[in-house]
Amino acid sequence: MKSSRRTLALTLVGALSLTGLAACSSSNDDDGTGSGDGASAANDQPVTIQVAMDEGLEQGAKDAFNARVDQFEKANPTITVEPQEYTWVGTTFTADLAGGTLPDVFTVPFTDGRGLIERQQIADVSKLVADLPYANDFSDTVAAAGQAEDGSQWAVPIAAYGQGIHYNRALFEKAGLDPDNPPTTWDGVRDAAKKISDATGQAGYAEMTASNTGGWILTTLVYALGGRGETGEGDAVKASVDTPEYKKALEMLQQMRWDDKSMGSEFSYDWASSHADFAAGKIGMFISGGGDYGNLVTQNAMPADDYGVTVVPLEGDDGAVLGGGTLAAVSAKAEPAEQAAAVKWIDFYYMEKLTEQDAAVQEAKTTADADQPVGAPVLPVFDKATYDKTQEWIKDYINVPLEQFKPYSDHIYDQPLAAEPPVATQDMYAALDPVVQAVLTDKNADIDALLADAQTNVQGVIDAQ
Repeated sequence: MKSSRRTLALTLVGALSLTGLAACSSSNDDDGTGSGDGASAANDQPVTIQVAMDEGLEQGAKDAFNARVDQFEKANPTITVEPQEYTWVGTTFTADLAGGTLPDVFTVPFTDGRGLIERQQIADVSKLVADLPYANDFSDTVAAAGQAEDGSQWAVPIAAYGQGIHYNRALFEKAGLDPDNPPTTWDGVRDAAKKISDATGQAGYAEMTASNTGGWILTTLVYALGGRGETGEGDAVKASVDTPEYKKALEMLQQMRWDDKSMGSEFSYDWASSHADFAAGKIGMFISGGGDYGNLVTQNAMPADDYGVTVVPLEGDDGAVLGGGTLAAVSAKAEPAEQAAAVKWIDFYYMEKLTEQDAAVQEAKTTADADQPVGAPVLPVFDKATYDKTQEWIKDYINVPLEQFKPYSDHIYDQPLAAEPPVATQDMYAALDPVVQAVLTDKNADIDALLADAQTNVQGVIDAQ
């Protein structure tokens, strides 16, 4: 088995963006749901597909999703779509994949794409994807996350993100902080966290530690401080965990936890539980993907007035924002007709709203009618000019407090974005989870020893690829 060791080097608009995309229709047909001989094969016979729907959605969000399903089925009368609740979780995904419990269309992070393709654990839908009108408009760096070694596109990049600091404006105000001017340095983050904790009794700052998220967020801090989790390219990739930047990041967490006592009492957060507690007003600040507003509102019922987000402070000569994205993939168990229908769904549900005005407006109207968030700023999957055009198309339906996103949206395009570590990424993050947990639960944790052991462990999983 070949090793997927090509570095996915991203820059904010040039590399994460998809350059040169024409704002064209994603179909030559009246139904606007894809074209080409491969995709149209789904019309030849009745077929049923299961498609991923985020777990834990409130009823309004489910209604909006189901309305989109109805629209798709009306345009494609031979295809029946069955929503299936699904959320990617690093510690359970492999078992779900092996057990055949995933829907026909599911999403995975960029970090999983190459491995799934090499092991042929997702369907090769590259011929169907090649028929999509924007197939050749993906930039090399973004497309690479879902490509086989020969360049064929097995999975479709549907979203990109750069990490941000999410913060609770209500807790900021209770602590005497200005929610329109969040901290811009790590010293400022530490100071704000202590003020929030002292004034409100809630965690001023919280850190994910479980289900691979501990390593993910720790590495985010390291990137911001100028470090990286791996160095080199190809077969020369090496772990770079036992470094001054990892030590500095862990020492900051150690000081906030034990000296400042500003991190609360919960130290086993994963993605879902951290978002739930943040939305409930139990966390003043935490780091996650900058585009998480929709999840916080639709899955955790966060009050819109309480939400704020800002960029991650960058320090050091090579400070950068850790960035990644999401791929839509098709189950390897799907039959050819199901694969064709699945690609039509991916085109309709994920991609048309990014490329076609009528589809973008329909999506926005359907979502707004269900009283769900429309227009929250995110990093563009295509180039920024195309993204700005889609925002103009849907301006009449935007219902999110755009002013509260400005600390993020006004500055994220000025920050360098760097890809996640390229080899055994999720295994690397998993190896770092216990390091973060130890620092937050043991006052006398030996950071040097923890990092030395982690270096050995991470290099081991790299060598095993």
